[in-house]
Amino acid sequence: MSLPLRLYELTGADDSCRFSPYCWRIRLALAHKGLPVETIAWRFHEKEAIAASGQGKVPVLVDGEQWVSDSWAIAEYLDRQYPERPSLLGDASLKATTRFINQWVADSVHPALARVILPDVHGVLDEADKDYFKRTREAAFGVSLEALAGQREASLQAFREVLKPLRSTLALQDYLAGEAPAYADHIVFGAFQWARIVSTQPLLAQDDPITAWCGRMLDAYNGLARQTPAAAER
Repeated sequence: MSLPLRLYELTGADDSCRFSPYCWRIRLALAHKGLPVETIAWRFHEKEAIAASGQGKVPVLVDGEQWVSDSWAIAEYLDRQYPERPSLLGDASLKATTRFINQWVADSVHPALARVILPDVHGVLDEADKDYFKRTREAAFGVSLEALAGQREASLQAFREVLKPLRSTLALQDYLAGEAPAYADHIVFGAFQWARIVSTQPLLAQDDPITAWCGRMLDAYNGLARQTPAAAER
């Protein structure tokens, strides 16, 4: 009998606060493929727990003796290892387009959103992680978390501007992948789930097409994403 898949996920002080956008991509990807998984809470200071992956970040998927890290690599692995189940990345053409979305989120969406919510992320962390997080994020963004908190309104407006191509697309179709969600949707929605779990800051207007899409993604896969409480519900 094969061992169940295991997924290491970043969490805050509360084990139920699984907020990583990259880990959420894989949670949704596994649900898309109908693969059961055991999730394991992981914090920044617990690098020894994932040492077998050869690096120090999550998500990390363990499939038997195989340890796979990096969300894109995990998605490729799942399609390669479980080809009989619904595809995440599709054919070569769709995969290339999804790779563009992956890069757009990394280069534009995440940096803009981080400037809005990083102070909130710091607030949900385990005490043992807070100094590390503050030091590394302030070095990466060149500004203190306190200063970011004071710039929130301007950062929020900049984030909304970054979303223009997403907004225009979702005004025309239900999902980025078309009639049903696939890995392109998982990539982008991971960012909104990140914000939903750590911050009470409203990001979007109620009539924004992205808001309706977020609702559909929260309901997808039997409401998987909605099962993790929002910051406002904690």
